[in-house]
Amino acid sequence: MSALDAEVTYHKFYPQLNQFHPLHFFTSPDSGLVSKNISCSSLGINVAGIIRAPRGDGKEAIVLVTPYSPKKVGPGEALSLGIAYSVFSLLSRVTWLAKDVIWLVADSQYGEYSAVAAWLREYQAPAFHEADIVNSETCNDSNAIYSDGKLYSGFRRAGTMAAALVIKVAEQGNHHEDSLNIYPEASNGQMPNLDLINIVNYLGVHKQGLRIKITKMFSLLGSRWLNTLGGIFESLGQIARSLNPEWKFGISATEYVEGAATLASSLYYQGLGVPTGPHGAFRDYQVDAITLEISPKVSPTKMIRRNEFILLGGRLIEGVIRSVNNLLEKFHQSFFLLIEGVIRSVNNLLEKFHQSFFLYLLTSSSKFVSVGDYMIPFALLVAPLPILAASLHADASKSTPQSTSSSEVDVSHKSWKWLNSARKVLVIHLWGAVVSLLPYFLYQIPNSTPTTNFTVWGILSAFSLLILYFISGSPIFEAAPSQPDKGEWASLKSVTISTAFIGLSLMSVINFATAEIGALLIVPVCLLARPLKLDIQARSLRALLRAICNLALGFIAFPPVAYFLMKGAYEGFYGTNVGDYWNWVESLWTWNSATYLYVDTRISGMS
Repeated sequence: MSALDAEVTYHKFYPQLNQFHPLHFFTSPDSGLVSKNISCSSLGINVAGIIRAPRGDGKEAIVLVTPYSPKKVGPGEALSLGIAYSVFSLLSRVTWLAKDVIWLVADSQYGEYSAVAAWLREYQAPAFHEADIVNSETCNDSNAIYSDGKLYSGFRRAGTMAAALVIKVAEQGNHHEDSLNIYPEASNGQMPNLDLINIVNYLGVHKQGLRIKITKMFSLLGSRWLNTLGGIFESLGQIARSLNPEWKFGISATEYVEGAATLASSLYYQGLGVPTGPHGAFRDYQVDAITLEISPKVSPTKMIRRNEFILLGGRLIEGVIRSVNNLLEKFHQSFFLLIEGVIRSVNNLLEKFHQSFFLYLLTSSSKFVSVGDYMIPFALLVAPLPILAASLHADASKSTPQSTSSSEVDVSHKSWKWLNSARKVLVIHLWGAVVSLLPYFLYQIPNSTPTTNFTVWGILSAFSLLILYFISGSPIFEAAPSQPDKGEWASLKSVTISTAFIGLSLMSVINFATAEIGALLIVPVCLLARPLKLDIQARSLRALLRAICNLALGFIAFPPVAYFLMKGAYEGFYGTNVGDYWNWVESLWTWNSATYLYVDTRISGMS
């Protein structure tokens, strides 16, 4: 980097604690806490080189990231460094740059995300960390680092980040053709600007001949029912085209299956709330970023024409940088530079950032479902909840027993009866909060297995419910009357459904994918829920079927059961144990995913 006259920064950092922080949800998972037992040998060093744009004002920058582990350098990492260096070397000589370019070589010996997040935290919000104190006092080392006789000190910065690209090369070959995997999902369902993906897709397919891949749920590709459904849609499309050749909405069965598998994967990873790569650290600062993993035909260890592969990847990255550089220029630049940027864009057939979509679900590398489309089924799915809640509240008010002689007191009794139901729902949700905090204490137990943690978690959850009963009179254990009061259970169901509707609506703002998956499980339960005693006493086939449906839906929608059923459907039940659920939940709270709180809230709601 220094040989290319770039400004070089060495950023020193220590590995971060990977802990559960109950109060840090909806924020960056990297808390900045440093391990207590650290030494100078555990020091990680990120290297960042900055090229100042000859036609820029230093207010914006484009970031290239190449993860690199100095302890074990694989051929994939070496090739990714080669691609980034070839691009960086070219950009150091061009005259058309309007934005600064930062090349970050992230020391990934403690994790790719951790290294990038540590550098970003220092870049965006500089502060004195415990690592700095330990470095200066314990290691007795200054902040200056010597390289080839040159002194580099301080932390250098460029302008506001316009976009970031994480460049990786797969260790295993594709065996068929050169391909490019795109990973866009960040924490809590955040997605980059759709045009950034469109640019990479267009340049990769039409310029470099790469096959663009988006993560799919491969278990759905071989699903018989999905292939059958795709064949039905294909037949309907053929019939529609025979009636009117201008109707072009029909798609092939293969395209439908692949689109459904990609859509399910996009919905799952957004709902999971866990970043699919180090690019997620940039989205925590609202910077558009994606991870590009280039997969060559053959394994990098057996590759003969490495220069051609580096040229292929370098041209792709250069094209993306040209697009971001030319098409996001500020209007304060001269008219001549603006015309030049437009000519360069038209000449290179580059895509323009004109769509500005941030809320979408991918069905392929070039197709998506926008927020205007996927909000419609979600709205239709949750719309019955407030209607049913209002109807039940009206029925509960009508069925209130006339136990007072004064009409005013009777009206007051009807108006405030729902508070008793609200108290019961509040107690249950308080129990859900206790269940959410229990893993924080279980995590402190040394040498405990996931199966043990899950078992203890379940026992303590049940025990905490008993404590709530004795302390605050939890209504679950109240003696039920011999004849269930229709007004009482209707009022309780009305408040519960209202709470579920509010929770789904709030989660749709935080993470739509989580709200969509939750609504598919919760809404049927809310609509069909009814006291079993009433259905048993009715002694009719309809009431019996409804009771069976309630029990089945309640069992399936219970989060641990739903997890194991989904895991078994996609991966098989072989080798599945209760510890898998603990590991899954642990990954959620480690990344501070809002889905973790949502899952625990749904457990209390199901109760």
